[in-house]
Amino acid sequence: MKIIAFGASPSKNSINKKLATYAATLFENAEVEVLDLNDFQMPIFTVDIEKEMGQLELAKSFLAKIATADVLVVSMAENNGNYSAAFKNIFDWCTRINAKVFQEKPMLLMATSPGAKGGASVLGIAKNAFPFYGGNVKASFSLPSFDINFDLEKGKISNPELDNQLKEIIKNF
Repeated sequence: MKIIAFGASPSKNSINKKLATYAATLFENAEVEVLDLNDFQMPIFTVDIEKEMGQLELAKSFLAKIATADVLVVSMAENNGNYSAAFKNIFDWCTRINAKVFQEKPMLLMATSPGAKGGASVLGIAKNAFPFYGGNVKASFSLPSFDINFDLEKGKISNPELDNQLKEIIKNF
């Protein structure tokens, strides 16, 4: 089984990438590839730029990575209650090539933030929107208060209750 995981943030120290990476490692007998959104930087999408440049190779490459997955593990960064601009831009370019960006792949959709709501706003937006774009959201998970509930040195959730909750979700995935 191949898992494609990513945090929907361009931050070099993305807490969502850390959460997605950890969650992906919990799947048994899986090959995990973690994507970095910085590898898919493109001009801000406009129809004018699309007309001038056509379909961008980086968007095609992102879609090709998704195509290789058996499971997607995506953790959404919340910027002002919504997607990060970097993720939204990649998403916009990809939808112009294939509106079903997520290609009906089974998805574990997550979010985390330093705050107590754990990215609940962006998680809700994504849970509602992604099915229209080929997102087969099988489960979701929010990790509140990342700095308190995640051990950076060990690269895992440090709160036993929340860790067990995620492990149960993955076990039943």
